[in-house]
Amino acid sequence: MEFDTKLLHGGISEDAATGATSIPIYMASTFHQKKIGENQYEYSRSGNPTREAVEKLIADLEDGTRGFAFASGSAAIDTVFSLFSAGDHFIVGNDVYGGTFRLIDAVLKRFGMTFTIVDTRDLDAVAAAITPATKAIYLETPTNPLLKVTDIAAVAQIAKDHGLLSIIDNTFSSPFVQRPLELGVDIVLHSASKYLGGHSDVIAGLVVTKDETLGDKIGYLQNAIGGILAPQESWLLQRGMKTLSLRMRAHLANAEAIFNYLNHQPLVSKIYYPGDPDNPDYEIAKKQMHGFGAMISFELQPGLDPKAFVEHLQVITLAESLGALESLIEIPAVMTHGSIPRATRLKTGIQDELIRLSVGVEDKKDLIADLEAGFAALQRSTQNVSNSSVHPQA
Repeated sequence: MEFDTKLLHGGISEDAATGATSIPIYMASTFHQKKIGENQYEYSRSGNPTREAVEKLIADLEDGTRGFAFASGSAAIDTVFSLFSAGDHFIVGNDVYGGTFRLIDAVLKRFGMTFTIVDTRDLDAVAAAITPATKAIYLETPTNPLLKVTDIAAVAQIAKDHGLLSIIDNTFSSPFVQRPLELGVDIVLHSASKYLGGHSDVIAGLVVTKDETLGDKIGYLQNAIGGILAPQESWLLQRGMKTLSLRMRAHLANAEAIFNYLNHQPLVSKIYYPGDPDNPDYEIAKKQMHGFGAMISFELQPGLDPKAFVEHLQVITLAESLGALESLIEIPAVMTHGSIPRATRLKTGIQDELIRLSVGVEDKKDLIADLEAGFAALQRSTQNVSNSSVHPQA
């Protein structure tokens, strides 16, 4: 079955009881057990028909065997790390979501886990960071927010050669663009609030495994910890996923057009986009991605105030999310990555002038006109500051 067809007919696409083509929202906390031990469901934390439908769908889309739905992407990440124990060591990419960094730095370290931060594009650095206590390699690709692209198959092979698990956050791509399990990865994570849900109306996280035994372990932890996705949100998520291909094609086309526009904007000093032929990661992105995604980050010229730009936009929404129908823009240094100490942030390349843009499906002419107006406002504010410094108030 092809990917577009899987979106509609994968997983559980029809209600067994009624034939409904939209799986009902089973708002039940418990289920009648006619015989002990022969029931399909017993308690909604352990299993719910609506949640099961979306879990089986994401497993099909990622070409996995088991899927799990959580109340948020952070809950999904935390549950995956609960596979491990105090004293375990992890290699983590140096450009991960700020919430992942917060979980590692403020929570998991207190539990006795240790972490080495590396640029996972540097395969020698990844291999050199492995110790006898290392249990897993955790990375994002493309990364958040600098859109660095790691060779997934190569890192997965390093992990296998050393008996480690490989874990990838696939949020920025979605399974439409990239399917890491097919490249040898053990666990794939999604903040499903983003491209999979697609409509800015649900908070959810997903985990997929290729290995059944590993899936059983995560299933046990999902039930034991209890950070499950509720039926209403499960239904919203599955509904959103059905249009993923339609939305992603529009996202990708708009992103390419905006990259071409930004590439000729003099107030922009640097662009981060996997589809840039001058990007050092371009060939790897072309090899493992089906399209280059719809995330673009760019730096304004040094010293320019990104707030003067983003706060002037009218079509593009200033908000801390991505992957929605509407275009969303934010300043990582003070928003999504504000929890990372400035020195650490600057060391990884997240400058104060960096802006992250999630390109939506609006008409590209309106998006470019909005960006043009934002740059015009930025230019005016820069001139005003310059004039006031030359002619100070009496």
